[in-house]
This record gives sequence, C-alpha cells and structure tokens, in this order.
Amino acid sequence: MNGMAELLSNQVLWVALAASAIAQILKLVIDIAKHRKLNFRVLVETGGMPSSHSALVAALATGVGQTKGWNSIEFAIALVFAFIVMYDAAGVRQAAGKQARILNQIVEEFFQEGHELAESRLKELLGHTPIQVIAGSALGVAISWFTFSPV
Repeated sequence: MNGMAELLSNQVLWVALAASAIAQILKLVIDIAKHRKLNFRVLVETGGMPSSHSALVAALATGVGQTKGWNSIEFAIALVFAFIVMYDAAGVRQAAGKQARILNQIVEEFFQEGHELAESRLKELLGHTPIQVIAGSALGVAISWFTFSPV
C-alpha cells in the first residue's frame, strides 16, 4: 500500500498529467473559437493545437530536471524520451496522416467512377505540425517551471 501512496504523491507525475489535460482543454477552446460550436471529440482525438503529448513529456522532463538535477541520469532519460515522443508526433504520425488523406482522395475518385468497394475512410489527423509540437512543449515547460520554481 505504501507504493500507491508514493505514486499518488509524485508531484512530477501530476504536473505532467496536468500539462496534458490543460493542452487538451486548450484544444477544445481553440476548436470552439475556430468552428463556433462545441465538439467534445476534440478532447480525445489525436492531433491539434497544442500537442498534449508534447506538453506531457516536456513537463515531465522539466520536472525531473528541476527535482533531480539537470545533470542527472533521470533527466537525461526523460529528455531523450521527450524528444522521441515529439519527433513521432510531428514526424511519423504526421506523415501517416498525409498518407491517409491521399488514400481517402483515391477512394473518393474511385467511387466517382462507379466502382463497387466497401467505403471506409482513414483517420487523417494523426500527428502534429511542428508549431503544434513547439507550442505543446512550451506549455509543458512553462507549467512545470512555474510549479516547481521557488516563489
């Protein structure tokens, strides 16, 4: 039971999760401003501004650096992990989204010619643009920095 109490009192973990949640809420606010309607799906979809994945890992790495030291092995591990997640968000998943968009266009054109196939669309918004990743990581760093900095 002591392990659960330690987990629940892990401030770095909670700050990272809070950064991710704040990024998701900001996505909702931005979507409302953009489309003038409430779409709760934004809260669980991937992609969008800012990147909640980037906010999470940036806050995690920053919190680890602030609590364990900037030259600690723990910070190095968290920073490398953050870079991998952010690269994946902006690189691999963004490319997969572009491929889905092209495949969806091919399927649409195919159906316009009267061919028979089961039409199922691929999810196009999988990743983030570099600016969404930068905004998410800046949000995560700021949240962690203000949480752990002495006032």
